Amino acid sequence: MSVLVVGSVALDSVETPFGVRENLLGGSATYFAAAASLLTDVSVVGVIGEDFPAQELAFLRERGVSLDGLERKQGRTFRWKGKYGFDLNSPETLDTQLNVFADFDPRLNERQREAERLFLGNIDPVLQIRVLDQVRKPALICADTMNYWISSKRETLLRLLPRLDVLLINDGEVRQLAGEANVVKAGRAALRMGARAVVVKRGEYGALLMTADHSFYAPAFPVADVVDPTGAGDSFAGGFVGLLDRLDAHEPDMLRQATVMGSTVASFTVEQFSLDRLRSLDLAQVEARFGEFGRLTAFAGLQLTRGAIPLRACTAL
Repeated sequence: MSVLVVGSVALDSVETPFGVRENLLGGSATYFAAAASLLTDVSVVGVIGEDFPAQELAFLRERGVSLDGLERKQGRTFRWKGKYGFDLNSPETLDTQLNVFADFDPRLNERQREAERLFLGNIDPVLQIRVLDQVRKPALICADTMNYWISSKRETLLRLLPRLDVLLINDGEVRQLAGEANVVKAGRAALRMGARAVVVKRGEYGALLMTADHSFYAPAFPVADVVDPTGAGDSFAGGFVGLLDRLDAHEPDMLRQATVMGSTVASFTVEQFSLDRLRSLDLAQVEARFGEFGRLTAFAGLQLTRGAIPLRACTAL
């Protein structure tokens, strides 16, 4: 199986209540690839500048990630600076420098065109459509977006949605896209816009999967030490798409498992700054937490009587 991700490779500066870090490895494609490579083969298409430290990506190569589509251009790498308060769901963007990413024009080689599953990071929907026009016949097309594109490129985004199998989007963005305050109504509206499935990422409140026929909710895995939530959404997407590629399936039951896998992988990402936790993560650790996730959420069906005795009578004994 194979997954292609097209998105940003960046250098981040992040401040959270737990510390300040400068020039960290970041970007949607980077987080996605680090997560998905735990489960399957991944190829990255992106752009970096002359200032990008090449050794930062060594761990991805060691995991078998193909970086043939990562172009190095003259200029500076895309940079983002953000600050989190104790509400770690809502970062404040302090600075964004597109640099070489401003002229990013993804061109796929013949091997990349044959990718079986495709994830489009939250880049300009014009570029997302351009990538779709280059791929052959992927079995699954997934994409993310962001509030800036929803407001500035809405018509283009609406042309993109009917071409997607899965739209992965956070709760604030899906509300903005749909013009609905309620997340469930907003998700249904996104389905009517053409996406065949919608996954609403809700940070510490979990994720909601919706299709025309069914819905599924996965809570976030309870993590005691959340240090840096940057990239958690892209890590979720990497776990989600990576599992579907490994299973070579995307039926409803598999989409549910993939949603839980996304939440599982994202729960590791937030434990350290940048991709530091993902660097040392292995599949055995992911499998163990996935199993723990199942035990945390399992419960017996409702039984109002115990034998012939009403439950309320039993509890009074």
